Amino acid sequence: MGIESGGDGTGAVRCQARHLNGCSRKPPKCPDNPLVLQILTVTFPFFALVLCGYLAARRGMLPLQAIPGMNGFVLFFALPCLLYRFGASTPIAELLDPSVALTYLLCALVMVAFVVAVTLHGPGQGRIGWNDAAFGALVGAFPNTGFMGVPLLVALMGPKAAGPAIVTIMVDMVITSSLCIALSRLGAHSAGSSGISAGQAAKNALKGVAANPMPWSILAGALVSFLQLDLPKPVVNTVGLLADAASPVALFTIGAVLARSQMLALAGEAHPVHWAEYVPVALIKLFLHPLLVLLVGGGAISLGVPLDRFALTVLVLLAALPSASNVSLLAERFGADNGRIARIILVSTAAAFFTFSGAVALMT
Repeated sequence: MGIESGGDGTGAVRCQARHLNGCSRKPPKCPDNPLVLQILTVTFPFFALVLCGYLAARRGMLPLQAIPGMNGFVLFFALPCLLYRFGASTPIAELLDPSVALTYLLCALVMVAFVVAVTLHGPGQGRIGWNDAAFGALVGAFPNTGFMGVPLLVALMGPKAAGPAIVTIMVDMVITSSLCIALSRLGAHSAGSSGISAGQAAKNALKGVAANPMPWSILAGALVSFLQLDLPKPVVNTVGLLADAASPVALFTIGAVLARSQMLALAGEAHPVHWAEYVPVALIKLFLHPLLVLLVGGGAISLGVPLDRFALTVLVLLAALPSASNVSLLAERFGADNGRIARIILVSTAAAFFTFSGAVALMT
């Protein structure tokens, strides 16, 4: 992977990953520091920015009214430029890898089915309906790849990690989200909701995907990569400035969104949620999801599926990420229990500082 052992601590992780994924050349000598310390050197700043955003909102340094504006900047400007840049610099074959897409999709479908079953027949049985179960499944199967995963995995494993990560974003946004939104409508009539059918809900979800700039930015980057186009230098520099702002602002915004959800719950604007209704889903997301991807991907490779081992490592680490923060917005829009969803995201994000670092250590 062209890995160098740098003073920023990423060299040890990358050279270990290079050896894991079958590079024929002997990897460069890694630093003498413990591997965990090397991993934390990369992961700590990402989670520290989330904590900064959380504290800024909780202590009133960031007005709650400003959070939607920050979200809009990330979603419509910075993150699309980041994804476009990765898409444009990634070989088109890596962006259209069916082995990666199908492996990840199969695991996502299993996760959705499992979380729905556990929710409907678990501690929340009788209190949690299809709407809340479906969005709980979405938050259990949808990692925070866009806001956190792409920059974090690229920092850990190099630019080559962007290809599989971008593939998973498309799968989650187009298929997993649409499926869960459709499932959420199954109990709409019995719950006295608006009565939107599952088919109409799925159609509305696809319309939402079409209005989201992230898939279009990925497609634009893939087109530039395929045609090998060179944009004017001023345009490239502008895109670069916005792309460089994506990671810090997105991570800071995640923390602020989590703080806002917690503050609204404490203010009585959300009903109390028992820990048994959200902690198990967070644990399933952090432990079962990456284990499932590892087993399914390993089995696929043993059966002769042309799945690259490096890509499998990236998929496992993406699955080990905390839940996507934007699911909370979808849950609120479709009338689900947003307090429960926000708690799942908060618990998974807080615990992921330890569990994700452990996953990196195990996989490298």
